[in-house]
Amino acid sequence: MNATVPRLPATGRRFLTGLLGAPIAHSASPAMHERAADALGARCHYQLIEVAGADRDELKRLLDGVRYLGFAGINVTFPYKEAVLDLLDDLSPGARAIGAVNTVVARDGRLTGYNTDTSGFARAVGQLVEESQHGAVAVIGTGGVGKAIAFALAELGVTDIRIFDTDRDKAKRLASQLRHKRAVRIADSVEDALAGAVGLVNGTPIGMLPNTGTPVPEALLRADLWVADAVYSPLWTPLLNAAKARGARVLTGRDLAIYQAADAFELFTDLAPSTIEMGIAFDAIMVKRYATSNAA
Repeated sequence: MNATVPRLPATGRRFLTGLLGAPIAHSASPAMHERAADALGARCHYQLIEVAGADRDELKRLLDGVRYLGFAGINVTFPYKEAVLDLLDDLSPGARAIGAVNTVVARDGRLTGYNTDTSGFARAVGQLVEESQHGAVAVIGTGGVGKAIAFALAELGVTDIRIFDTDRDKAKRLASQLRHKRAVRIADSVEDALAGAVGLVNGTPIGMLPNTGTPVPEALLRADLWVADAVYSPLWTPLLNAAKARGARVLTGRDLAIYQAADAFELFTDLAPSTIEMGIAFDAIMVKRYATSNAA
């Protein structure tokens, strides 16, 4: 992502990074970032900063810690991707357009926000979009990750983006943000969003453990759909299991998790990580979690 920045040798360099959000105990990010650094001969400590219900003042204090305590940067996840926006010193053009941040880079006492959910999802879903001739896609949820997904689909050339959120005002704001990019429509229901669509993306946290719900009734899923889920804990969400049972092509949250992490790592360090190494770390976390849950 930083091809124009002169790269320093990786060997022996040390980085302090982390993740702010709640709940995040399930996150595979520490393993991915730390393994990526190890593979480059560097060292990274990735700290989980789990804080629930933080107000503006608390978020500011937390970000000041990132600013002054030697962090290279942090990732930001639910529920703070939008709340941190006006607490940062600057935003990348992409993050500013989307109105959500999942990566904050600390440099010389300044914090700059980026959105690697967009670039990561575009890398993850690109082949499905191309193979379905850039046809209509339903996006469920217009929070931080839902917005990033909609922007990624627009950049990939999807001709018709249908967005649905139970909070219609949020859907209207996203539609307004996308109006100059692609044809975008606010759907009145999940069923309305899926009518004639070739793809479906869950951009909500519904299905993330301990939640076991699904944002889409099983009866609406079809074999001629591709279905992607941003959730990766569990990797196989109730939505993806139901879609697979109906014969749909499915994309788990694995590739999004790896690619957004790789892009964030490069922003933090100016080093290009191996997505293969990050994938090995991600898969090891999933295997361990699956074995633990089965043993329980």
